[in-house]
Amino acid sequence: MSAEIRWGVVGPGRIAENVVHDFAHVPNARPVAVASRSQERADAFASRHGLDRAHGSYAAIIADPDVDVLYLATPHPQHHALALAALRAGKALLVEKSFTATTAGAVEVVDLARETGVFVMEAMWTRFQPAVVAVRELIADGAIGEMRSVQADLGVAREYDPADRLFAMALGGGALLDLGVYVVSFAQMLLGTPQRVVAAGSLFPSGVDADASLLLDFGDGRTASLTTSLRNALPGQARVFGTTGWIDVLPRFHHPDTIVLHRAGAEPETITRPQTGTGYAHELVEVTECLRAGRSESAVMPLADTLVVQDVLDRAAEQLGVRHAEAVDVL
Repeated sequence: MSAEIRWGVVGPGRIAENVVHDFAHVPNARPVAVASRSQERADAFASRHGLDRAHGSYAAIIADPDVDVLYLATPHPQHHALALAALRAGKALLVEKSFTATTAGAVEVVDLARETGVFVMEAMWTRFQPAVVAVRELIADGAIGEMRSVQADLGVAREYDPADRLFAMALGGGALLDLGVYVVSFAQMLLGTPQRVVAAGSLFPSGVDADASLLLDFGDGRTASLTTSLRNALPGQARVFGTTGWIDVLPRFHHPDTIVLHRAGAEPETITRPQTGTGYAHELVEVTECLRAGRSESAVMPLADTLVVQDVLDRAAEQLGVRHAEAVDVL
């Protein structure tokens, strides 16, 4: 690995536009290349962000010898094929959430990553937000006693448009994969692997999920109550309950600045931990530091956690009657 970690962006869409700005806050890392299936889009992105090279195919950036790690920001069903090809080429990966469209696809990617020893991490920026790090530290210190339950919601109001990616089954549309991944990952981070998933919700005419409520049962009395929606706006708040108090993670919980600690018999304590840049820098720093240290996984966002989250999303989608599939002919 070079002294400077050289990044390539795969899929120059809206989220990639936001993420790439935060490299200004990441030591020893630089975005050098971008790939799109449209040379024109790749050229425009490279020009806007001062990148060295613009590739008109995904295969070309995977083969680029001057790229150490790829940030995959294409639609969810394309992650599987792109990740497998990149791993076979020895390219480290930061893969946008949701990690894949299906559990089977995620398992295949994780198995190959472990077989090859190539670094892969899901881009769940929430886990690296300073305020969320503070939540985990408080819980570890026993600030709210024994963990008992989590509540979290995340939803936006989107007008149904079958031409939009969010509503297209082939592109991994629906509330669960785009927004539900946040509430599920937050609960999994704190409570572990659920034994049972119960889901209810509704569908858009295209067949993707419009909204969903999930109850996760961890088999020992601990639970998580989670809500997500593309049909209506939700506050975006999370609460973590323990035996001697609770923590409010103020909206929007997936990239918060502020939490409030409520201890039994004490006044609430407001804790503010601002994010760096627009909040993506923290996960970019994690990947860069892991690569420089020769690690194959992140301890904060390990692949085992990604597999649990993907499985919960899959089980919930199945109960709603949604059947996602991984894309073929991506390269």
